[in-house]
Amino acid sequence: MATTKPKKIRALVGLRKLPEGMIKDLLAGSLKGLTENARVFPKPPIELAAYQAAIDAYVAAIPAALDGSKTAVANKNKLLGTAVRMYVELAHYVQANSNDDLATFLLSGFQPAASTKMPPQPLDQPSIVVEQGPVTGKMKVKIGSVLKALIYQLRYGAIPSGGGPPATWSEQFITSTKPTVIEDLTPGTVYTFEVRALGRLGFTNWSDAVNRMVT
Repeated sequence: MATTKPKKIRALVGLRKLPEGMIKDLLAGSLKGLTENARVFPKPPIELAAYQAAIDAYVAAIPAALDGSKTAVANKNKLLGTAVRMYVELAHYVQANSNDDLATFLLSGFQPAASTKMPPQPLDQPSIVVEQGPVTGKMKVKIGSVLKALIYQLRYGAIPSGGGPPATWSEQFITSTKPTVIEDLTPGTVYTFEVRALGRLGFTNWSDAVNRMVT
């Protein structure tokens, strides 16, 4: 029976096409991963101290280039080129020493290119903002967007006068992070609101509760 060869894992390169914030994150992430996992990647082709110095020099040059000065922009781009060349050389080293094992590859701090399939990851915890609605008896709920969430589940209920959790919860599924208006609430009553997100690995935990009195 033929053995299926693991797919080649390639690092994300082509940094110059990416937003500056993402470039900084990728450079810093690769430096951190290689530094913290020196036993896994013991002989990088570039001294990590030199790599850090190149990254630091590039990051330090960014503020001066914000005003559009040709000299400052040219200097920033030159320093970026130095850091990126080191990044690419280290990426090739990581690819060659990961044996196409994704878990090993990810220890390096490098990110796989889009052609490499990533296993589903746990979602970040969602958050909510609850405000008074447009008219009495209504509240407006805004859910903080969570990357790769399939859907959100909102629940809310009236807090008993003596405190404690609601005796009953009302629940609804929400497909968008646009503000949602909750209707038919009792004015003068304090309600608690929570939300969770659904991803490929299931639901997150419920968010921190937000308590608001309905006017």
